[in-house]
Amino acid sequence: MNRPVVFLFAAMFLLCTAYRIVPYEMRPEWLGAPQLAMAVFAGSIIRNRRLAFALPLFSMLLSDVVMQLFHAANPAFAPGFYSYQVINYLLILSTTVIGFFVNQRKPSQIVAGALAAPVVYFLLSNFEVWAAGHSLGHPRTFSGLLQTYVDGLLFLKPSIVGTLIYSGIFFGGKALFGKASYSIA
Repeated sequence: MNRPVVFLFAAMFLLCTAYRIVPYEMRPEWLGAPQLAMAVFAGSIIRNRRLAFALPLFSMLLSDVVMQLFHAANPAFAPGFYSYQVINYLLILSTTVIGFFVNQRKPSQIVAGALAAPVVYFLLSNFEVWAAGHSLGHPRTFSGLLQTYVDGLLFLKPSIVGTLIYSGIFFGGKALFGKASYSIA
């Protein structure tokens, strides 16, 4: 593993973790969060599947711990841990799997993966919200499911935009700092 690529991964990990800690109202509304792009990137670049899954999951876990500490000190901060959080971790795993099918040397596949990840996350997360009964009182009927998806559309566009931008940064940074064909074992 060459030093620039290690530096890129360390910087990416720290920035993604730190960005997630920033309160929503302080983030640009249109930009989403980088975790989906990091999951696709890790799935595409890291050959060791355990490490590919671990990178985005550990970033989320670390940010959740910090958020929980802030919440314990001041309840005005969003909590890091909540009852159905394990679902978010499983959804990040699913977007890491998308990265397994992204060839890092093909921009069209990078774009496809960056589009697929937020769409899959949107579909699965809103289905879970509906199925668990967390969907603003929508009934567990097909029309209730559709209304849950409509309610979630507000979050889909920034998720797509952010994942495209962050994927461009991650894959572009990798191409600049390391050979585009180099993969981490």
